[in-house]
Amino acid sequence: EVPLVESGGGLVQAGGSLRLSCAAPGFRFDDYAIGWFRQAPGKEREAVSYISTSDGSTYYGDSVKGRFTISRDNAKNTIYLQMNSLKSEDTAVYYCAGQTPIDYGTWYVEGEYDYWGQGTQVTVSS
Repeated sequence: EVPLVESGGGLVQAGGSLRLSCAAPGFRFDDYAIGWFRQAPGKEREAVSYISTSDGSTYYGDSVKGRFTISRDNAKNTIYLQMNSLKSEDTAVYYCAGQTPIDYGTWYVEGEYDYWGQGTQVTVSS
């Protein structure tokens, strides 16, 4: 089992920012891609963003494009999700997940991920 640990969630006002972290100490980063998903109450889990830790390719869901930025620090085995211009509809539990082998074509499919963190709550007040 390869642990993933999210942190950085919290309560923020609409228009504000948060940065989520996903620590992956047991990963060989060249072998994995990391995705961020979120799940709001009563809704299905939604793909938010994705980064290949080998070449840095990134993808974003339509609802967060232009507001969220995913990045990596390979030396720290950590992935970040910078979330700006937050809206009330961004309220959800955010999860990071590990995908191996890397497959950009299925980045938005939660079933293609082998490892999941426990999630971190993000609440945006309007």
